[in-house]
Amino acid sequence: MPLFWETKYQKDQFRWDLGQPAPALVDFFAIATALRTGKVFVPGCGRGNDAIFLAQQGLMVTAVDFAPSAIAATATLAQAKNVVVELLETDIFTLPSSYQNQFQLLFEHTCFCAIAPEERPKYVNLATTILAPQGLLFGIFFTHGRTGGPPFGSTPEEIKALFASQFEILTFAPIKNSVPSRQGDEHWAIFRKRS
Repeated sequence: MPLFWETKYQKDQFRWDLGQPAPALVDFFAIATALRTGKVFVPGCGRGNDAIFLAQQGLMVTAVDFAPSAIAATATLAQAKNVVVELLETDIFTLPSSYQNQFQLLFEHTCFCAIAPEERPKYVNLATTILAPQGLLFGIFFTHGRTGGPPFGSTPEEIKALFASQFEILTFAPIKNSVPSRQGDEHWAIFRKRS
């Protein structure tokens, strides 16, 4: 699968990349001043728009992608924006054990939908493993429910059911400020890791 994504970047076929941080993320940080400290993990960071924005908010960011071109683009953007981001070119499911309980936050946007539905329990386990007690998983889930992929669809009910045993669902609501091509297909989530 890494080759699939790297080929997309090499051929400039990354339609999921907005070229800017997600509007819902920007809106959230306009009011979420309490979340501007700590460490945040950004899985499947792509070209780094969201990761760089999070670093600009004062967070210590670890951004991960297994596509070398994505990591290179994130490094270039971080340098241009004069922020520090720890970059890791690897599969999110093969992280070193030193990442256990190391993050207060995990930001989701376009990683979960790239994972085949039968593999998604591994994502929940990853989030549970790397987040500190009471850590927050927050971000954007695609809820278009269509078949095929990637992006692989899901429904709000499926997502809540998948995370409910390990996370308290604090917020899971349709996003009003999506980009036009995603209008009605995104939900904003805030899930707290259970003790």
